[in-house]
Amino acid sequence: MKKEILFGFGILVVALLSRFLPHPPNFTPILAIALFGGAIFKSKKIALAVPIAAVFISDLVLGLHESMIAVYLCLGVFMYMGMKLNRKSSKSVATNAIASSVIFFVVTNFSVWAFSGMYDQSLNGLMLSYSSAIPFFNWNLVSTLLFSGVLFGAYNLFEKYSFTEARLQEIKVEDK
Repeated sequence: MKKEILFGFGILVVALLSRFLPHPPNFTPILAIALFGGAIFKSKKIALAVPIAAVFISDLVLGLHESMIAVYLCLGVFMYMGMKLNRKSSKSVATNAIASSVIFFVVTNFSVWAFSGMYDQSLNGLMLSYSSAIPFFNWNLVSTLLFSGVLFGAYNLFEKYSFTEARLQEIKVEDK
């Protein structure tokens, strides 16, 4: 459990940095981290706390907004999706990354339309909300696919080639 907390804290630090370092709009690992956390953490509290804490802490600095609850709910859904995906299958990871980006786009832009006052409360206003967000969606989709690939790929490689005592014994047996 202690290693899991430290690993979660490390991912939290990376997620926080990703929100403050210069980057294209919506190009962050947050959705990928929610999927990844659901897939690899035994503690679902840690899996959920890491992406939500990263977004909340950075929102305190960057600015709170009307759609925060929609964002947090989406992160919870993505953590749950991560629990169900096959983390060893690149197709499963990619499919869930794409689905996460689409769900995030639909839910958060609906929330902006419904609660921000930026758009007319009509079908035209809703469509304008979605069409205005397409450039952000493109970056979100690319980043979620990229960071999911990096996180799951690195984790699977680490798992395969980790040289724990048990793994060293396996290698010795294979060599004979």
